[in-house]
Amino acid sequence: MARLSNSMWDRYKYKVNGLVLILSCFFLYKNLFPQFPDAWSTKSIGSFEVTPMPYNLDSPYMHDGTYTKDFLLIFSQGEVADIRQAYFNIGAAPLSLTDMQDADAGILHGSQHGQEVHAIAPKVIQADHRAWLTIENWQGKLKTVSWAIPKNLHQ
Repeated sequence: MARLSNSMWDRYKYKVNGLVLILSCFFLYKNLFPQFPDAWSTKSIGSFEVTPMPYNLDSPYMHDGTYTKDFLLIFSQGEVADIRQAYFNIGAAPLSLTDMQDADAGILHGSQHGQEVHAIAPKVIQADHRAWLTIENWQGKLKTVSWAIPKNLHQ
């Protein structure tokens, strides 16, 4: 038996389904080929050479009650197994280890191929702020290095 009147859904349901399929292909394509900002300069810290790279150019976001910014740190020289603990933060000065140990933000984690970090950051990154990496080895020696924040990350 044939219907005598078509509803709005009956007229457009195939077009809506086609649109959903096209949009899913578009989002899949965008996720297969992400675009990251340029990596920062490589610096030496003890026996390590480290290159930080932010995941995006967005401002810091709230993560577990702390403003953070995500980074990938590439260790091109040195053994990651020689690191007891390492922290990354953004600010006017490096945070002390006692401050960093109170929370899980700022701790480097990953493998020898790359270390990820939710760097502790202020809500607004200013021109005088720097990115600080603090590494403690198994002998308890601390080493710190910093990078200037590129202008495209300033608010």
